Amino acid sequence: MTVCDPTLELERDLLESGADVVIGCDEVGRGAIAGPVTVAAAAIGPSLVAWPAGLRDSKMLSDTKRHALFEPVGQWVRAWSVTSLDAERVDADGIVACLRDAAVTAVARVLRGMPELADGTKVAVILDGTSDWLSAGLKEIVDPGLEVTVQVRAKADRDCAIVSAASVLAKVERDDHMLRMAEAFPGYGWERNRGYGSRAHYEAIAQLGVTPLHRRSWLHASTDRVE
Repeated sequence: MTVCDPTLELERDLLESGADVVIGCDEVGRGAIAGPVTVAAAAIGPSLVAWPAGLRDSKMLSDTKRHALFEPVGQWVRAWSVTSLDAERVDADGIVACLRDAAVTAVARVLRGMPELADGTKVAVILDGTSDWLSAGLKEIVDPGLEVTVQVRAKADRDCAIVSAASVLAKVERDDHMLRMAEAFPGYGWERNRGYGSRAHYEAIAQLGVTPLHRRSWLHASTDRVE
């Protein structure tokens, strides 16, 4: 994977085009077979300052560097929030609906965390990816006095500093959760695979069965874990 530094080019363009706040949104855990899907939202305003040194897409960072950046990133942004939805919700509602619900909740929490925003405030959300699965959900929950638009950008987690920040916040929160769950459900290697479908993880499922953290609809295994 090519390592490159993010910029504030898109964020600056959005602010110069009239946005008062820019929110970066990114997810982690979309393709995992166990554990939650997690979405982070992080906001910046017109007073753009240099982001923490070493900030990149979380996938390009070691676990140590991600954790070292977590606090500086939280201090750099104006507000941030992380929302997770568990495997039961993923099985019941599907991954895209869960991504949307988690992102809507995270964005709404960020906006509520900035009480200084007045009616008429223009908010631009940068969504990593190639499709807008977010706008429809935002219309149902965001204060009608705010004007919120979504800008979809492929590789935004790599190229846009505010989305890189969101990616670090989401990754650290979810990884730490899976480390705690690895202690509660030993044998699945979650401390290494973080719930993704590695060969060892599938072998563990065959031997031990599934847990409440597994996305059952994503598995061929049907044997319940014996508690």
